Amino acid sequence: MTDSRSLDSIRIAVVGAGGVGGYFGGKLASAGIDTLFIARGATLAALRKDGLRVDSIEGDFTVAPVNATDDPAGAGPVDAVLFATKAWQIPEAADRVRPLMGRDTVAVPLENGMEAPEQLARILGREHVFGGLCGIVSYIVAPGHIRHAAISPFVMFGEIDNRRTQRAERLLRAFERAGVRAEIPEDIHRSMWSKFLFITPMSAIGALTRVPIGTWRAAAQTRALAVGMLREMVSVAAARGVALDEEAVDRTMGRYEGMEAGSTSSLQRDIMEGRPSELDAQLGAVVRMGREAGVPTPLAGTLYALLVPQERNARNPVL
Repeated sequence: MTDSRSLDSIRIAVVGAGGVGGYFGGKLASAGIDTLFIARGATLAALRKDGLRVDSIEGDFTVAPVNATDDPAGAGPVDAVLFATKAWQIPEAADRVRPLMGRDTVAVPLENGMEAPEQLARILGREHVFGGLCGIVSYIVAPGHIRHAAISPFVMFGEIDNRRTQRAERLLRAFERAGVRAEIPEDIHRSMWSKFLFITPMSAIGALTRVPIGTWRAAAQTRALAVGMLREMVSVAAARGVALDEEAVDRTMGRYEGMEAGSTSSLQRDIMEGRPSELDAQLGAVVRMGREAGVPTPLAGTLYALLVPQERNARNPVL
């Protein structure tokens, strides 16, 4: 199904200009796609003053001037809103961007975790929500300055009911014009679970051991912990109607083996630096979904319990 409307008329808003939003939004803008960044504070000031700079292993680029605002009400409706905030910021972000929603606008979450589509649906309406995910290792060097450090970036998205629609195809073509590897998978829920399977054990074990992946994957004890967690998550997914194949655990461990030895997750970096993290959206979600489905998750539950005090202290310091 092809949308006859030209990409010259598509408007895309990106909520958040950090490692994810800065990179993918920057690629869209640099390709001539009408891209609006929703940002605040120092980030907004930097984008307006100096534009956006991205240092990338696949080629550095800059965008200047940048179309950025902290007032979505003045921007008018767009065709798609890409959510690139931290997972816990989704409800507030969704409420802020209500003025951007037109009759057929789609909201695409690119966060880690499984709960963003439901959160967006409650605020913006299910008819507006895609499932979505991305792959990239990137981070903020300074406001308006992003470094893409690892992984060939990609995005996946699609309708919640997996229909192949014109609006999904049009967004796909926008990413393709920007040179971003993009896909509308046959089953967006299965794809999201595959990403969730990858990021959650890596985040949890990295945050607790406080070492990069090359160190903990070399230890038999932590490798076994990762395998056990992956098996728990596969069981939870199955109980929720998402059948991950029997090789999902081995495939995920293989992906860990293929990563640069110094790699860490954003959750690990946040916890180690004393910042609020996506702990609840990752480990907490595994525990909640397991409890709701009647599937035991003792390993995920134990790791979550051990990390909760650090998360609470980051949000409400005792000292």
